Amino acid sequence: MKRAAILLVLVMCGTAHARISRQTVNHAWQTLSRLEGLADIPLYFEADDDPNAWVLWEDGGTFTVHVTTGLMKVLMSEAEIAGVLGHEIGHVKLDHYSNIIITDTARTIMGANLDRTDILSRTVGEIDADLREASFSREQETDADNYGVALLKRADYDTWGLYNAMKRFDTSEHNGFSSHPASRERLSNLAKQAGSTAERRTEDSPARSTIDDIADAIMRQ
Repeated sequence: MKRAAILLVLVMCGTAHARISRQTVNHAWQTLSRLEGLADIPLYFEADDDPNAWVLWEDGGTFTVHVTTGLMKVLMSEAEIAGVLGHEIGHVKLDHYSNIIITDTARTIMGANLDRTDILSRTVGEIDADLREASFSREQETDADNYGVALLKRADYDTWGLYNAMKRFDTSEHNGFSSHPASRERLSNLAKQAGSTAERRTEDSPARSTIDDIADAIMRQ
């Protein structure tokens, strides 16, 4: 048991210092955005400890992509950040943001007991808020996950990248990837998608895969 405790300390220390660089994030985004016809979409880094990434829609239907420093501290490979970015691309390509506009616009107009000018003003304001903090359905999150895994395959990344990313912060309560669907269900689906797309590869980060295996073994004792 003493030996297991020592290994756990090593695992925790290794995980605590895990980090991917801005260069790694940028390279992943450039790879995926070129493949998806989004090369002109800019990516920004946000100084935020919460592990998260999101799409921010601007006036005129354009958008930007944002990644927090907290997310970069959690992830450990380019395939993992590519999986997260592929998930966000999935929301865009599958028109999930358009669905939010249609649904919430109809709800606002039907529920508002205001004159026409106020209805229009309220609608525009609520659409803007929704696009900045989009809340997707469980089905939409699953579809975006599946899209992300398929995109990893197309870009020749490890198709387990998104699964590994989710596993690293699936217990966090302060990120954009912990609720829809529930972590266990989400990981199960991602494993199924990744396994059916390609065999799991470990050459990108063999040491980190070993660390994960050791941690899992310790937790089972």
